[in-house]
Amino acid sequence: MILYCNFEELGALKKGAEALLAEAGSGPMPVAAPPEGREEAASLLPRLTGDLTIETLAEQRRVHAAVAAIVGQLRESMDEAVVATHPGGEVAVASYFLYAHALSVLSRLEEMGQEMEALIEVVTGNRPTRAMAETFHFPS
Repeated sequence: MILYCNFEELGALKKGAEALLAEAGSGPMPVAAPPEGREEAASLLPRLTGDLTIETLAEQRRVHAAVAAIVGQLRESMDEAVVATHPGGEVAVASYFLYAHALSVLSRLEEMGQEMEALIEVVTGNRPTRAMAETFHFPS
């Protein structure tokens, strides 16, 4: 399956992923266990050059975890920009658009995951297991 992403969405995901990964190394003590989605975001970052081909439900779940973490990062940045400046300020508005573009991708990913789960269930007669999620391939 193909997750179509426009230029603005890819840019928002890149900025959010970079901020999320930069946050990991900041502070006086490095975090021992990375928050959920950080590793997935690091894996996703090099793929953010165009539309994403997602071949399995397991891959969809990894990409979803990455994008959810990125959306969380962008939401935090937006909240901070609104509080630090003004809701109509340039930085706050720019932060809102980054967040909104990434949130749009997250929504489409959730729909894709539901469709993948439903297709696996129709074809196999069973709800997807972890093994099925890894091995059941979807055409692009």
